[in-house]
Amino acid sequence: MSRHPEVLWAQRSDKVYLTVALPDAKDVSVKCEPQGLFTFSALGKQGESYNFTLELYGSIPPEGCKTKVGLRNTLCSIQKEQKGWWKRLLKSGEKPAPYLKVDWNRWCDEDDEVSSDLVSDHDDQYFGLDDESSDEEGMLYLPDLEKARGH
Repeated sequence: MSRHPEVLWAQRSDKVYLTVALPDAKDVSVKCEPQGLFTFSALGKQGESYNFTLELYGSIPPEGCKTKVGLRNTLCSIQKEQKGWWKRLLKSGEKPAPYLKVDWNRWCDEDDEVSSDLVSDHDDQYFGLDDESSDEEGMLYLPDLEKARGH
């Protein structure tokens, strides 16, 4: 039986960012299809199977899908076919699955994007390429976040 890892999402006018929280993932496979179908599969550290498919709100060019596998997360940057803000992540208007959550650390409102565009390239910032440090630095792993909140 397959499981669903927690998936955090954020967007800019030209891209959608997905962070799949799956430590020590192996055999990671990401597929982007033009009609907006995003498919992820991987094996967890005990060999358990994780996968999910999202029907995204808009179309995406498959060549505009970048992935970086880190120690705790898999980061996916997905280019939008047409620039513009999506009113939601998924095509369906139904409530999203419980494993899908907004990434408030990366969230940017339309008004805020104009000023942040002048500062840096979003992918460099997202993938941690804007500095020489590891991709894990500054990322709070979810159980650590719960401890920080005092739960």
